Amino acid sequence: MGEHSTTTFPQDIIDEYSALGVDLPALFSAGHLGNRMGVEIVEASPERVVGTMPVEGNTQPYGLLHGGASAVLAETLGSVGAMLHGRSSKIAVGVDLNCTHHRGVRTGIVTGVATPVHRGRTTTTYEIVITDEQDKRVCTARLTCLLRDVAPAAGTEG
Repeated sequence: MGEHSTTTFPQDIIDEYSALGVDLPALFSAGHLGNRMGVEIVEASPERVVGTMPVEGNTQPYGLLHGGASAVLAETLGSVGAMLHGRSSKIAVGVDLNCTHHRGVRTGIVTGVATPVHRGRTTTTYEIVITDEQDKRVCTARLTCLLRDVAPAAGTEG
């Protein structure tokens, strides 16, 4: 997902994951898909996750930003928020994604901002608003994630 050095995380969350030997920015990758699409997370906390994605390379045959690309950005940002809410004892698994596409974009960078609608013990729901460089809304998405307990490491069960 590009360089992680500009990503801002709350210090207590960095410390929690660091104590476990986990590279926090590496957790927030859409994997090879995110790399191919140029997704970059620039701010991340349970209350707000911000990320960007270029339009170029992520278009459909008409030259517009592909709706699936918006969905990838939305699910990535909402999942990061869910992971941060669940902390290191939970795994966030997306179970529902809804996207409404408002306008087409042909060039530039889109920015997504994920904010929580619900943060419970077993589920989270985030609204993700994706805008163009003129701050016009391109897509509104809602992601619900199931929070599952992290399985104990092998050999640590009682």
